[in-house]
Amino acid sequence: MFKLSLCLLAALMLSNVYADNINKDAVITREEVDSADADGNYRFAYETSNGIQAQEAGNSNGISGSSSYVSPEGIPISLTYVADENGFQPQGDHLPTAPPIPEAILRALEYIAAHPQRP
Repeated sequence: MFKLSLCLLAALMLSNVYADNINKDAVITREEVDSADADGNYRFAYETSNGIQAQEAGNSNGISGSSSYVSPEGIPISLTYVADENGFQPQGDHLPTAPPIPEAILRALEYIAAHPQRP
């Protein structure tokens, strides 16, 4: 057990060193900031030399924005989002999605809707 713990600790330390070197020399290449005005409207955007991009705009009714970067596995990640009275609504190909509802369950739900229970 001690050897396993030691190996795990060594792996974590190595991954931490690797992760630090990925973005160690990254610098901001573009930055735009419009601070909140009297109505609460604001906007910001930035880009970094390692490919990270983000932008967001909002007011008292909600916000919308996007961000993108390349994952450590080399996969481009892009996220867009809206946050308003309906909550936080992210969208992106990398986000998990619910599996399709099985046909038998769909038929059962249709039957239940067509035959409401009587008191």
